[in-house]
Amino acid sequence: QVQLVESGGGLVQAGGSLRLSCAASGRGFSFNVMGWYRQAPGKQRELVATIARGGTINYADSVKGRFTISRDNAKNTVYLQMNSLKPEDTAVYYCNAKYIYIFTNYNSWGKGTLVTVSS
Repeated sequence: QVQLVESGGGLVQAGGSLRLSCAASGRGFSFNVMGWYRQAPGKQRELVATIARGGTINYADSVKGRFTISRDNAKNTVYLQMNSLKPEDTAVYYCNAKYIYIFTNYNSWGKGTLVTVSS
């Protein structure tokens, strides 16, 4: 019913920037919280940033001051602007959206987009 499609990953040198986008499809859904998580090789998936429909934002300490999350509610799209990238930011980045449908909470994930930061 809901699909999340990420774009914008790629290879960048340390200190560079990338912008990720995630569009959520599905008519009639209201996405309460949208965000980004990442998983590096051999590590568990971790939160990067989330943004609530009303604008409340949460960042992981490791990305504060470097990454900026934003969303366009009309387009059901969430963005992640990543600046001053470091090699340790290398990971698969997953889009996430939480929503309620017929009184049931759902948690949807995208397929992921790879971000590689070279030193």
